[in-house]
Amino acid sequence: MTRRKFWPLVGGALLAAGAATDWLVEHQPAGPEEAPADASRPAVPLVPDEQAILHLAALAPSGHNTQPWRITRHGPFQWVIGNDPARWLPAVDPTQRETMLSIGAFLQSLEYAAGHYGYACRWTLLATTYQSAEVAAVVLTKTAGLPGFDLAQLTSRRTVRTGYRNDALPAAAVRGLTAGEPGCHYFARATPEGQWLDAQTLAANHQQTYRDPAERELSQWMRFSNREAARHRDGLTPAGMDITGVAGWWVRHFYTPATVMEASFRERALTSAAQQVSAGAGWLVLTSPDRAPATLLAAGRRVQRLWVRVRAQGIGLHPMTQILEEAPFAGQVNAALGLAEPIQFLLRCGYVADYPNPVSERRPVAWFVHAGAAGLGTV
Repeated sequence: MTRRKFWPLVGGALLAAGAATDWLVEHQPAGPEEAPADASRPAVPLVPDEQAILHLAALAPSGHNTQPWRITRHGPFQWVIGNDPARWLPAVDPTQRETMLSIGAFLQSLEYAAGHYGYACRWTLLATTYQSAEVAAVVLTKTAGLPGFDLAQLTSRRTVRTGYRNDALPAAAVRGLTAGEPGCHYFARATPEGQWLDAQTLAANHQQTYRDPAERELSQWMRFSNREAARHRDGLTPAGMDITGVAGWWVRHFYTPATVMEASFRERALTSAAQQVSAGAGWLVLTSPDRAPATLLAAGRRVQRLWVRVRAQGIGLHPMTQILEEAPFAGQVNAALGLAEPIQFLLRCGYVADYPNPVSERRPVAWFVHAGAAGLGTV
């Protein structure tokens, strides 16, 4: 294969594998050992359980793997979870709706991890808008008799993009997956709603792929080389998007952010997206009662609760959110699906034969924890 042919082939696979078609990105299951702290400020001292809990909480998914949480420590096990504007995605998420969802997933992961180590969480909502600098305050208290949580469910969570079978999900499997979770709607691929989602996902994908601000924003979160991945510990890497072997080596050594803007890269991405949409059982759609910040945080928590269940059932989830990010599709989706409540997630789903190991980067805890004033008087 010539270099001219190989370049767009790999580039399209990279984009379609994760960047243009994903909202959530799987985590890197590294141990709690930390890389050197940000040299611009001293590290905040944490007790071991704090370190472990925050490390596990940070395995939560986020758009483009931006990891938009910021923790202010007001004392041992007294934290304010903040919203870091340096990690927003204004081109695809101008209101920061998806940022709130990401932080909601972080809150759920934190609660799971805290419970594993024997701590109950007492929460206070602080956010009044999607852009609020302070989202929630939490105090952790050592508590006997808490139900156990298997941390392997957090550390093995993975976005699955390829390898879907077209087998239908039986009604019993859907009920088991969504048991106890409100606002979950399943549309099989063969239904009119499923077919609409297939077609309009591709149309919205095409529009976003050729919208330069969105593509440029994507390029800024690409970590093509190993050096860039180690430097930032966030964003989208070849390994995190299943680009391995010779193709992965090529991408790591020859790609730059400018590659993302090339027409060949975009066209191959759309071809790969079409292949993804053609596989799987259907779509899981999550709605919320309203659009308040607290409701979006709850929706982020809900999708994380679903995410930790699916691996044991052999079911993959792949968020494809362009319909919710692009006009006019966002204004059409509720009527097309017959849903009255606001839609927060569109998840392609289906049975998969194997799950790849999680490999996406995560920032060390020391990079997102900051010192605050002593005590949390508001909690």
